[in-house]
Amino acid sequence: MKTEKRVLITGADRGIGRAIALAVCEAGYAVTAHYHRNEEAAKSLRDTVSAKGGCIELIQFDIANRGECREKLEALTETHGACWGIICNAGINADNAFPALSGEDWDSVIHTNLDGFYNVLHPLIMPLCRKKRGRIITIASVSGIIGNRGQVNYSASKAGIIGATKALAMELASRSITVNCIAPGVIETDMIRNAPLDIILPLIPLGRPGKTEEVAALAVFLLSAEASYITRQVISVDGGLT
Repeated sequence: MKTEKRVLITGADRGIGRAIALAVCEAGYAVTAHYHRNEEAAKSLRDTVSAKGGCIELIQFDIANRGECREKLEALTETHGACWGIICNAGINADNAFPALSGEDWDSVIHTNLDGFYNVLHPLIMPLCRKKRGRIITIASVSGIIGNRGQVNYSASKAGIIGATKALAMELASRSITVNCIAPGVIETDMIRNAPLDIILPLIPLGRPGKTEEVAALAVFLLSAEASYITRQVISVDGGLT
């Protein structure tokens, strides 16, 4: 069933973000799909949705650039009104053992992943508050819950997102806006291409990587009316790893 409710999804051009965008479109929402550099992948997403009879709008900006975020997202609100849902999925990693971790790799991951939380959500919050309804979903990682070797910067950024999500949920609850966090584990994306799966998989009770569609299904549920009493939660999709 089609709805006029609009959902913004950041980092929708690949991986988990792409799967979420496809699932949210399939659920009947109007979708604005964000990308940063990979215009070809974003257009491929749009073509895939169009082939299924759907419609998706693309938006391009760098989530680490505060001014650019504000300009693009205020324009989005002016065109469409307040979003129903915001799914903050975009992020990067730059893994290395901490003694070898450069200041540049620390800064780039923190500025993109954690500052991106503020940069994307801050321009959109007041329109949501005035409507007194909506859904915010952040995508963190089990790395932000239990930590992970070689990911001190990434774990720090994702743990920060978890804390920020919980605090924002407290602030917005009186406005009937839910704020929840999805923490994926080992999911079949480019991020695990070089991961030592022979070591990792025995640690996962279900014994396999997750699928992007399994993360997307939870995102669609958290957008729904049935999830209206769920807020301030961190839900892991990790096969029992945590």
